Amino acid sequence: MNTEQSEHIEIGETNFESEVLKSKQPVIVAFSAPWSQPCRIIRSVVDEVATACAGRVKVLRVNVDDHPDLGLWYDIQSIPTLLCFISGKVCVRIVGTASKEAILSKLEPFLPSA
Repeated sequence: MNTEQSEHIEIGETNFESEVLKSKQPVIVAFSAPWSQPCRIIRSVVDEVATACAGRVKVLRVNVDDHPDLGLWYDIQSIPTLLCFISGKVCVRIVGTASKEAILSKLEPFLPSA
C-alpha cells in the first residue's frame, strides 16, 4: 500500500486484521464519524501527521457508525480517538482533538527514524 495516500483509506472489520494487526509498519487508526465536528477538525490534522510520517507509518480510518464492532473491541467511548498500533498492539491512544505537534510528540518514541 502506498503510505502517502493511505490517509484516505477507510477500513472495517473485513480488512482490519490484514491492514492493521498484521502490518509490518506502525499504523495509526482514526476512529471517527462523518457527522462529528471534532472528527472533521482532526481529519486535516491527521492528514498532516500522515504527510509528516510518510513512509514510516500507515494512517487509516474507521467510521464507527459503519463498523461499531471495531469501536467496541477497542473500547472507543468518545470520537475522535486515534490508536497507534505497533506489531498489532495498541501503544498510543489519543482521545479528542489534538494538534499535529501533540500527536507527533506522543507517536515519535514508537516510530522508526526518518
